[in-house]
Amino acid sequence: MFENLCTLPLSSELFTQALHPTEPLLGVGLSIGHVQCFRLPAPERLSEDDADVSVLSDGKATVDTVWRTRRHKGSCRTLAFSNDGSALYSAGTDNLLKHFSPTTGQVASKIAIPSRKAVPDSPSLLHVLSPQTLLLACDSGALHLLDLRDGALANSKPQQTHFPHDDFVSSITPLPPSAESTSGFSKQWISTGGTTLAVTDLRRGVLVRSDDQEDELLCTAFIPGIGPKKNRDNGVVVVGTGTGVLTLWDKGAWDDQQDRIVVDSAKGGGESLDCIVQVPGDVARGKKVVIGVGDGSLRIVDLMKREVEDILRHDDIEAVVGLGFDCQGRMISGGGQTIKIWEASPLQGGGNSDDKDSSEGDESDDDDDDSNDGSRTNGSNAKRQAGGDSDSDGSDSDDSGTKRGKKKRKKGKTNIDLGPHGAHGVLRFKGLD
Repeated sequence: MFENLCTLPLSSELFTQALHPTEPLLGVGLSIGHVQCFRLPAPERLSEDDADVSVLSDGKATVDTVWRTRRHKGSCRTLAFSNDGSALYSAGTDNLLKHFSPTTGQVASKIAIPSRKAVPDSPSLLHVLSPQTLLLACDSGALHLLDLRDGALANSKPQQTHFPHDDFVSSITPLPPSAESTSGFSKQWISTGGTTLAVTDLRRGVLVRSDDQEDELLCTAFIPGIGPKKNRDNGVVVVGTGTGVLTLWDKGAWDDQQDRIVVDSAKGGGESLDCIVQVPGDVARGKKVVIGVGDGSLRIVDLMKREVEDILRHDDIEAVVGLGFDCQGRMISGGGQTIKIWEASPLQGGGNSDDKDSSEGDESDDDDDDSNDGSRTNGSNAKRQAGGDSDSDGSDSDDSGTKRGKKKRKKGKTNIDLGPHGAHGVLRFKGLD
């Protein structure tokens, strides 16, 4: 589904990454406190000759370095672009939150992160909710709402502070604005921390907290356009856990999960699902997500079929900590000391070419190949076969192959010269009488 176009090495371990909303700019925060901004090339510049080139660009090769600086004395924990991309925010273990230009790296404003009971409280996440509000989550479980005016950090103290979780906040995902919203920006968001999920409102604070899931909740994404049978447009929240299971939550039913998909089924519990992003509709059809896994792999999950569709490899050892799609539809994965750029394969673009090619190939192959190809390319047949036992699988495959075979034989019926015993006898070959 995706092919790797470029591998970009980093000088130290990646802690966080952020993508510009409208330009091909990638910001990375490193364990040594450095923040670096790259300009990704246009798609036509990533030719086959440039694939897997492991050099920083001087403007003529793969990727341009726009600027690089040591932004924090400790590690850079989190990065976030503003909604329009005009500002970039970073927070580090030096307990400073900084606002700077994404094109020059020049600092415009900075504040100290509020401490917790006179003890420094390191940041865990940043999320720009709207042009007026920046969310800052910390290791103590505190969630601060900071005032943004003209993109700058206006006040040194947060407007509000909530405690949706007893543990550090591992993810923040905004819920879509209501139909009555005049601003068009979300005023509610989902967060995870420890073993619970919570919903917080901009004005009313924490609205609800889920039951204890007895599993660490690590990442979230809101998927519109799917939901329960009576409300398909409701939307669901998908949550990655520490044991390789992806849980699905119907919007508005926050007490407990409604469904689950096993993404990694290793014995004793699968690898952790550390980050998640939805595949854009113009990249692949259907409702699909890409998940960064603790073993360095990327799992593509089809939410409608409830199954893992494909597995990619980012790194052999290090976990994937960052995932996103840039403004040109390319997937950017980060983990360890590498960034990888992925592009959807040509066969995936339209969504119909695969089915068409498969059906043409089925008619030209023999019955055995037909049954195997059908189980891979035909979603409805695969679902029926998975639900039955092994005997029914064989009969279904034979039937489907027979139908396709009959369809082809019908076209050439007049050219077949049968023997004296008809269809049950031996074919008559000319010249051998």
